[in-house]
Amino acid sequence: MTQGILFNTEEPPGRRDAPAQALSPGAWLLPGLVHDRAGVLLSIISDIVRRAPLRHMATPGGGRMSVGMSGCGARVWVSDAAGYRYETHDPRTGRPWPPMPALLRDLAGECAQKAGYARFVPDSGLINRYGPGDRMGLHQDRDERCDAPIVSISLGVAAVFLWGGPTRAAPVRRIVVRHGDVVVWGGASRLTWHGIAPLLLAHHPLCGDVRYNLTFRLTA
Repeated sequence: MTQGILFNTEEPPGRRDAPAQALSPGAWLLPGLVHDRAGVLLSIISDIVRRAPLRHMATPGGGRMSVGMSGCGARVWVSDAAGYRYETHDPRTGRPWPPMPALLRDLAGECAQKAGYARFVPDSGLINRYGPGDRMGLHQDRDERCDAPIVSISLGVAAVFLWGGPTRAAPVRRIVVRHGDVVVWGGASRLTWHGIAPLLLAHHPLCGDVRYNLTFRLTA
């Protein structure tokens, strides 16, 4: 486990009113965009994981993902020895994934609109739960439709978002994402390599030492 406090729990003054920041063509960081709706979002997350508990999925190579995962919608991304894919049913229970609440669907569309992507209606919402030391290696999102954007919402402890380029060897930028921040990417940046650096030990008044990430995609 990584030690030490990485970020203050207090947000920088004026952050919620900060302008959108371009990360690359078609990719934007929207600081604090959903900050004021965080309480409702965390309540929805709690309800979803009550019905589809978080789990640490296996990778095709036999490893174990450090991040706890669940999701909602018509299809949710899963990983196991058979590979990466989207499934309509929770492999653990055999039941359909919880339906995506209208509030989440509409909020994802609103965030996409802010980044210049009109009429985005996701059919998949992935929940990632990061504890101290958890990480997400650099990867591309290739298992869903690439003609639609991805909307990523951060809640809880701040993290370092790794933003690369179109190839695995491209230089990687380290971008702090805080509670209530949203990152949206599509178009020319849709297949950008990205990830999350190991989460350092910190505290957030609503989430303790945890970061939640809500990611919305169109899969069909």
